[in-house]
Amino acid sequence: MIKNIIKSAIAISLAATVSFGAQGVMFNVVSGDAEKSYNTMINKKIEDIGFVLSDPHARINDAYAKKYGSKTLEDGKKNPEYDPEWKTQLDNLGFFSIANDEELRPLLIKAPELGGFSPFNLHIYKNVKENKSYVGHIMPQTMLDIVGVKDEAVRKDFIAMFPALDALVQKEIGGKVEISEYKSLPAKPMMTFELEFERPEDLFDFIDEFQGDFEAAFEENKYIIAGYKSFKESYSDLDLEFEEYDAYFVYSLCHFSFSYGIFNKGRPDAGAFAPCSMYMYVKKDSNKMIIGMPRLANWASVMNIKDVQMLKSIHDLDKEITTIMVGLGAKEI
Repeated sequence: MIKNIIKSAIAISLAATVSFGAQGVMFNVVSGDAEKSYNTMINKKIEDIGFVLSDPHARINDAYAKKYGSKTLEDGKKNPEYDPEWKTQLDNLGFFSIANDEELRPLLIKAPELGGFSPFNLHIYKNVKENKSYVGHIMPQTMLDIVGVKDEAVRKDFIAMFPALDALVQKEIGGKVEISEYKSLPAKPMMTFELEFERPEDLFDFIDEFQGDFEAAFEENKYIIAGYKSFKESYSDLDLEFEEYDAYFVYSLCHFSFSYGIFNKGRPDAGAFAPCSMYMYVKKDSNKMIIGMPRLANWASVMNIKDVQMLKSIHDLDKEITTIMVGLGAKEI
């Protein structure tokens, strides 16, 4: 059965609408509201093909309406976050982070930078003004290009995880497959840091302290910790070897007002990049933590964003994230 699914996915890709250029984001576009079908798929069927769902964030559009679309708070007081230009633009906007943990394990050992898109978002959105739903993800080749993986064997195996996923989406959601294109990535697609530390007898004394400082620093700057996944712990629970790392975990970050200014202002498709994945790892017996995250500048390049205000907010957030990390003692490399 699975072989037929994968063959179908390959046929779908060949029939997809795409011009000549680098492939950016793939969406299944289906008539009507696909929320119910999507929820059934993501919650009950995704594991059948080896993917694990973590930190789902459904109906972000409702949170936008509550935070920015209401003049008053629940207690009747004036809402300081109210946007006088508020418009209900979205019927649905959801971020659902997934990864194929078992197939990913040997690839993470060889290419830890894959954490920049592990997990990644299987995105869903629907605009109010059209009777269509969109379900999709960044193309795996683009993920690999952004994080900088050049090893052909790793690239081949990473890409091979996606046909079964795409076939499942086609089976459960259906519709027409559309793949966007883009010309080039930013000159520096990744922000990467190194944090040297005095290694204690118990490494997790350092990890716990750093994570507390990290979360506090980002929350102080109005970011949301939208997710957390420790691959080291996941593989330990699965009794799978991952001894190359003493620690390996990924944070999902979201800046709510930034995301509102993009997704509810006309570019919900860019939500395929959300939330941002920042990976952190310590190699075995090392006293250095390596930290990496795809720059938000990739959003502008891959999604062909031209709006001046959006571009400014993307630039400002890339700069701010770097400043926060440096403030935590990390050195940009």
